[in-house]
Amino acid sequence: MISNENYVKQILRSMTRMDYIKPDDIPNIELYMDQVTTFMDEHLKSYKRFDDDKLLTKTMINNYTKNNLLPSPNKKKYSKEHMLLLIFIYYFKSFLSISDIQTIFGPLTEKFYGDHNSVNLEDIYQEVFSFEKNQMEHLVRDVINQYHQAEQTFTEVEKEEDREFLETFSFICLLSFDVYVKKMIIEHLIDHRLKPKQDKKENERKENKGKKE
Repeated sequence: MISNENYVKQILRSMTRMDYIKPDDIPNIELYMDQVTTFMDEHLKSYKRFDDDKLLTKTMINNYTKNNLLPSPNKKKYSKEHMLLLIFIYYFKSFLSISDIQTIFGPLTEKFYGDHNSVNLEDIYQEVFSFEKNQMEHLVRDVINQYHQAEQTFTEVEKEEDREFLETFSFICLLSFDVYVKKMIIEHLIDHRLKPKQDKKENERKENKGKKE
């Protein structure tokens, strides 16, 4: 049970030691499926909840390709860009549906996958993850503040065991509400900023196809 601030800080310290995969960590050569899963498992192992958790499997990668989240490999080999997309998918899939990730990845892969643009996927990945350190510092402060709020709940409960449980429950609810609100904001952005543009493009494609026929 969470009964003191030091325990929470211990959890947060372990989180701050988690490091994202830097672009330079990813080989500049194409990798076979087994090499991809081994690489991801090795570099993201600090994110595992249990030691035997599978972060990425062959089945997952094949499904991502079938669902148009990931471009098809070149002769069964995956490029650095494939790896960057897989990392994004890994983070997104914990709180977004496959459909939502498809909506996000549609313009991402259409416009920035390959060497045909001045901004490529590696540039985008580097820019986004450069926020990681500052974001983690803000997160640590927010979580500690929420813990202190939870500590102030149910102070009238006399039985220590019950009070600790209720404080922990309050803490979980505060954290969950934060996640819920942010998830709603993300879904709103997807539904009202990304989907309308993609639907418009899809309708234009159908119209153009109809004219050609």
